[in-house]
Amino acid sequence: MKRHLQTELEGLKKQILTLGAMVEERVKMAIQAFENRDGSLGEKIIVSDQEVDAAEVELEEECLKILALHQPVAGDLRFISAVIKINNDLERVGDEAVNIAQRVTTLAKRPPVEVPFQYGHMAARADEMLKKSLDALVNLDTDLAYRVCLMDDEVDEMNREIYDKVKKVIQQKPDRVTYLINLLLIARHLERIADHATNIAEEVIYMAEGEILRHQKEVFKAMEAEGEISVP
Repeated sequence: MKRHLQTELEGLKKQILTLGAMVEERVKMAIQAFENRDGSLGEKIIVSDQEVDAAEVELEEECLKILALHQPVAGDLRFISAVIKINNDLERVGDEAVNIAQRVTTLAKRPPVEVPFQYGHMAARADEMLKKSLDALVNLDTDLAYRVCLMDDEVDEMNREIYDKVKKVIQQKPDRVTYLINLLLIARHLERIADHATNIAEEVIYMAEGEILRHQKEVFKAMEAEGEISVP
């Protein structure tokens, strides 16, 4: 029975990593669509969301089946619990990629408005956090997971910055408010991707160490102050 459980847990790991790769690719496509104002690529991302949704449902059903059949305990139960939560976060990241794609299809039909903010840096940081959180999952690398959690503050600050700058441009160009609101929402979607990457990293820590660190940023700050971890 134990051998069968381990085989099924390995299958779960492969499924969650496959979903992670799928979602990461959607995020990269969404960022590319935004940078190039490519409405056609945006439409492709929107249509492909069903694939992510189906994979998320299939993985959750597999988790529930294993729980019912094997009644795992200790580390195995912790692993399945973490996979269920990571599965949900990945599906939400896929939704945020779709949200960006929907904004892009709107922006692509209108002349651009310049905003003094480097979206590329924010997008790259959010994408980096997602990649590192998935790398941490693959390798059960808690050091990397802790660093991802520290990176979240930087993306939050970028989101606040774009809000202030877009607000000023709206005051200058009230006739372009629809376009500018879409830019603001894209920043929000990027910030949410970073949040979900942080959630994944926290679940990796729970999976490896059995410690729940949600909503405890002071722990990460203390570790940074002690030189135990640092933002790359």
